Amino acid sequence: MNRQARKYWSLVLIASMLTPGCAPQQPFYCREDGDLSHYLGVATQIEYPDVDESPTCEVANTIAPLTLKNMENYELWDLTLNEAVQITLCRSQVMRQLGGRVVSNAPETISRTLVSPAAVTTTYDPALVDTTTGLSVGDPFNGSGTEAALSEFDAQLDASVFWEKNREPQNRATAVGSLFPQILAQDLGTGTLGITKTSAEGTTWAVRQNTSYQKNNIPSLFPGDDLSPSQIYASAWQTNLEASFSTPLFQGRGAQYNRIAGPMSYDQYAAGLGNPIDGVMIARVRVDETLADFEGGVRNVMRDVEDAYWELYFTYRDLEARKMGRDSALETWKKTSALYRTGSKGGGADREAQSRSQYFLFRSQVEQSLTEVFRAENRLRYIMGLPMSDGKLIRPADEPTTARVGFDWSGIHCEALTRRTEVRRQKWTIKRRELELIAARNFLLPRIDAVGRYRWLGLGDELINQNHNEFTEQDSSAWGVLTSGEFQNWQLGLQASIPIGFRRELSGVRHHELLLARDRALLQNLELEISHQLGDAIRDVDLNYGLTQTNFNRRVAAEAEVQAVAASYDAGRVSLDLLLDAQRRRSEAESAYYRSLIDYNRSIMNVHFRKGSLLDYDGVYLAEGEWPAKAYFDALRQARKRDAGLYMDYGYTRPSVVSQGPIPQGEGCTECEQGGTTTMPSPEQILPTE
Repeated sequence: MNRQARKYWSLVLIASMLTPGCAPQQPFYCREDGDLSHYLGVATQIEYPDVDESPTCEVANTIAPLTLKNMENYELWDLTLNEAVQITLCRSQVMRQLGGRVVSNAPETISRTLVSPAAVTTTYDPALVDTTTGLSVGDPFNGSGTEAALSEFDAQLDASVFWEKNREPQNRATAVGSLFPQILAQDLGTGTLGITKTSAEGTTWAVRQNTSYQKNNIPSLFPGDDLSPSQIYASAWQTNLEASFSTPLFQGRGAQYNRIAGPMSYDQYAAGLGNPIDGVMIARVRVDETLADFEGGVRNVMRDVEDAYWELYFTYRDLEARKMGRDSALETWKKTSALYRTGSKGGGADREAQSRSQYFLFRSQVEQSLTEVFRAENRLRYIMGLPMSDGKLIRPADEPTTARVGFDWSGIHCEALTRRTEVRRQKWTIKRRELELIAARNFLLPRIDAVGRYRWLGLGDELINQNHNEFTEQDSSAWGVLTSGEFQNWQLGLQASIPIGFRRELSGVRHHELLLARDRALLQNLELEISHQLGDAIRDVDLNYGLTQTNFNRRVAAEAEVQAVAASYDAGRVSLDLLLDAQRRRSEAESAYYRSLIDYNRSIMNVHFRKGSLLDYDGVYLAEGEWPAKAYFDALRQARKRDAGLYMDYGYTRPSVVSQGPIPQGEGCTECEQGGTTTMPSPEQILPTE
């Protein structure tokens, strides 16, 4: 091949290599059948979980909602406020929440549950906190529950049994093979059984029994050969029974520290594992904090029930006011239309159009108000846990109070700072910080433990038999030698682990001091905020009461104006504009009066909410449900056992009092006892104010 031909074929080869480009190529497989059903083209995809949870009957059996086009075949349900409260409490495993007063263009704000379900209070929360183990990953409740913290002081039983069979070459010369074989054949068995118990003072007690078995091919004394024996038995049992203790002398000592922080062994301290300060008392305080949160959740539900109930009452009254305006506008339109058709005086086209426009204005307001009735009724249904629609339309049966209610400021101000759940919860947090600081200061002490052990030992070629031979005799019993008490040893000593400088411990104390100072500052700010909130609530009571008086007088005046202007219009002395304006103002005055009356009742409720007596105001009392009968039986047995036991004086290490007792419920909840007075007459008796 000449040079030109080689050049030609080189260009062809380069072109063939560059033709496929830079795209990757799949390999070739001889046995490929083309079935790639097992191939997944994505790593993750949106899927439905396989959970067998059906919707509740309130959701599954709901019917179409009431609307302007679907408002037939329903039954009115006259519901009192007490009945609404009872139904709500029976159906509130989850404390549903409502926002403020919601206008018609924002129905999606009916609940904040859809935003963060985990943030909503439920009836399970106190039990969840009390049963938290502290071992679950991602557990929303930090720390351990009371029972889990108490389990740190429970007795622990540990046991193990192992069996080994060994055949090992030995580094020994042939000359000593008669005493020590070059190949060691050995059977080994070990077993241990022990109980460990930590006391409230921090002392760890332990009782343990260890047993081992060994059989090998090393010559023994009793077979009777001429070789020098190297051991007594060809197979031997060894057993021992020991009792030990370890008690801290400084750091970690005392019932107060161990109940606050929980016990910590010397080995844990020496390894620098630290102590999370999560003992029984901290766990109990955490439960009390959750109970305060639960009470606050129930209180908030009661506030939302009353808000929704009175808001529904107002929508009914507002609907009636709009209907009154619509009906009066319709009568006026009919009159002007008749005069316009007959060509009589006062029946011009402009007047007919003006009265017709007023009618359709009120008609649109009636349609809007009717929709607001349906929406407000649905909001009350939601907070009560009822189906969205079930063929009934709730109508409030209670009337709002028109009596003047007054509150003694000094009394309710002191009550608010005492009874508000937020204040009580924050005080529990401060108490927890104080306990944590006590435990943190305990770490400034040196860790010195006194330890001791007493042990009984036994050895024999059998574990248990009826012989009482010495351990140097054949057919001896390891347990017989042990129970003879001939072989014993004991140990007493001290072990210490003391950091030089206590830098980490001092930093921990400073940290807990800052936490305590911060939470005290938060309490002071919370009390200031509550004081301002209560002042605004009292201000709203007086404002809404005054508005109720004013709007009632406005309502009376508007009604008189309509009657006077209607008479003048019929006599031909005034124009149609004045009559239509008077009718519109009467409808607005009617709605404004009931708006202020409802706001007045809500402001009274808000005062009780701000001063922490809303549950008493609604007749709601919180109590723990019944336990199983076995729980009461066991509790009675424990109480009798404590009564028959000996009192142990813990001295200065005994924990101090952290609780002042249960919260009194139902005391001082009436308006008169809280400084309230009912001196206001009904609005029908109110004289015009200046």
